[in-house]
Amino acid sequence: MNPSEEQKGTSGPPAGGPSTDGAPSPAGSAPSGTPDALKPNLTPFEAVSAEPTVQPADPLDSYQDGYPHDPVPEPPAPPPPVPVQAVATRPRRPGGGGKTPPPPPPPPDGGGDDEDDGMLRMSFLEHLEELRTRIIRSLMGVAVAFGLSLFYSNQLWDFVCQPAVGALKTLGYNPQNLVQIEPMEAFNVIWFKLPVLCAIFLAAPWILYQVWAFIAPGLYRRERRWAAPFVLGTGGLFILGGIFAYFVVFRFGLTFLLSIGQGNHVVAMVSITEYFNLFVNVTLGVGLIFEMPVLIFLGILLRLVTPSFLMNHSRYAILAIFIIAAIVTPTPDVFNLMLFAVPMCILFYIGIFAGYLLVLHRENRRFPWKKTITIVIPVLMLLALVLYVSITKYGMRLVPHWPFLTR
Repeated sequence: MNPSEEQKGTSGPPAGGPSTDGAPSPAGSAPSGTPDALKPNLTPFEAVSAEPTVQPADPLDSYQDGYPHDPVPEPPAPPPPVPVQAVATRPRRPGGGGKTPPPPPPPPDGGGDDEDDGMLRMSFLEHLEELRTRIIRSLMGVAVAFGLSLFYSNQLWDFVCQPAVGALKTLGYNPQNLVQIEPMEAFNVIWFKLPVLCAIFLAAPWILYQVWAFIAPGLYRRERRWAAPFVLGTGGLFILGGIFAYFVVFRFGLTFLLSIGQGNHVVAMVSITEYFNLFVNVTLGVGLIFEMPVLIFLGILLRLVTPSFLMNHSRYAILAIFIIAAIVTPTPDVFNLMLFAVPMCILFYIGIFAGYLLVLHRENRRFPWKKTITIVIPVLMLLALVLYVSITKYGMRLVPHWPFLTR
């Protein structure tokens, strides 16, 4: 052995003695004289610190299928609620002295939305029951009017015969009487059919009220206020149509019809039944025609049509009016057709005007009455002047039948 290597091996401190720098050897460390093979391996413990080392997680361990996936983003946090402060303010009235005005009074009971207030909900069977009740009440009203008319049958027949008597007298027939052909003819006409016709006219307001009462549950409260104008207007127009038929249409039309065969060796002989049937057809037909403004007004009230729509399509309405007049007219001549069609056209535009006033009321607008009156009054004054000149200068006089002015 080399003496220098031997000297190096023995130059260390003795076993178990203190180290050369005077510091004690660390706990668990082998003495310096211990061979390397017997020294403990402290390398794994030298990196130990107070915080444990976090190993990166294998992304394959977090999925059950063993395949990598994109990380699921975390849902965004909801935004913090924004505090809302509702402050009710009202404009200060002038001269209030800085005092807070009192709160508005609460709405009265039942003053909610008019669109849903007051409308009744009925099933189909309830509608049928209501319809049956209204029909029975209407028939009861007609029965009461029939009983009253039956006591005045003779006076009513004299009133009905006046157009025939006047037409026969105008055409020069003498005597001016109707003819009874069958034994039961006078009884059927004078004591049954005539009181029924008179009862229908007398009970017209009651019947129309029952019709309105059947329709009213499907209307809103503000629309039910039209009940009284509906009954009065409809009944009044029906009676006015009967009066117009009696004094104008039937008298003039009957005279025209009886004069067609005169001079061709034809003598007029009118039976009671034929005369009364013609009278009923003309009177009821004109009475129903005079209901046209009410029907148009109801259509506008229920928002089925508008005045502008009716005006834009008035040409089709006039064509339909002439077709209806041709069906209702009891005779095929054009003259009687015009007697029916012209009043219907006038009533058609009257109904549109009434509906236009309703639309203006809905929109809180006003009709220019002043401008209209300034146009209508001069026209009426001109007509009055023509009538005055005709009576005073040309010897014309007024008569209670068409054309109301004759020599």
